[in-house]
Amino acid sequence: MSVIGILLILLKTISVVAVFLIHVMFVQYFERKAIGHMQSRLGPMRVGWHGILQPIADSIKLFFKEDIIPASSDKPIFYIAPIIGVIAAVSSLAVIPLWEGFSIANLNVGILYILALSSVGAYSVILGGWASNSKYSFLGGLRSSAQVISYEISMGLSLVGVMMMAGSTNLSDIVSAQDGRWFVIPQIIGFTVFFISALAETNRVPFDLPEAETELVSGFATEYSGMRWALFFMAEYAGMFVMSALAVVCFFGGWSGPGFWIFAYVPPVIWFLIKVYGFIFLYFWIRATLPRYRYDQLMRLGWKIFIPVALANIVITGVVKILWK
Repeated sequence: MSVIGILLILLKTISVVAVFLIHVMFVQYFERKAIGHMQSRLGPMRVGWHGILQPIADSIKLFFKEDIIPASSDKPIFYIAPIIGVIAAVSSLAVIPLWEGFSIANLNVGILYILALSSVGAYSVILGGWASNSKYSFLGGLRSSAQVISYEISMGLSLVGVMMMAGSTNLSDIVSAQDGRWFVIPQIIGFTVFFISALAETNRVPFDLPEAETELVSGFATEYSGMRWALFFMAEYAGMFVMSALAVVCFFGGWSGPGFWIFAYVPPVIWFLIKVYGFIFLYFWIRATLPRYRYDQLMRLGWKIFIPVALANIVITGVVKILWK
């Protein structure tokens, strides 16, 4: 590869990561405002106009906050655990096409790459819970390991129908295969399983069992403070973006907009971001609405309902493809 090619890849990587991290920082502000209004509150109002500078104030506060390390913790693992989650989430951006022809790496196994990195990101929570040497953190880590094993299976199976219809695991090819017909309609079962599994994968309500403030204080993050604590939640919100982007690419036509001529001049990346933020808002709405599941309900839902339903969806998709061939 030429020097110019390498420089172009570096420029794309830095641009995408920088914009992504800014979005991750401010999505927490929008979540607090959205949930506040849903609960008849105002949310952040103090720092800047309607609290718009609150994420910057929080970042400065967390950066200078004391970093407390428990004396009995496994220090090397305690240090590295939060970083693993952030790296895994940010690395997933490499294969997501923001518009036609634009992705950092156009891999033929894009879906498998993202699923693999989501599994690696789970080690962040598991190792953080174990290395803290606290019973609350350890229980949070154990919950996360069982939760990820359960819902990673159903999430992967829910995407098999999409791969069968597109005939590829390349994300750009999947978007191209949806020209004029989004996969969410024929794959509504797969989409439902995928979205609920994504909630569990990102430890979001109603599946936030690994942190569960009511019984585990803060679960895996109980012993963390300062920027290390912030990295865990940066990874969580980054994971929300990645899962939302994957849902948009696999089920909602990626960067394509409605077929009406009046929308023809809207840039493709704007359509992509509108859809992604629609899913992000759905995360907020669910958090403001639903209570947390019990752990036995979480396991039963994953193993007895979602995995069989996802397998049935694969069979139905295969039969339909054979009959309509």
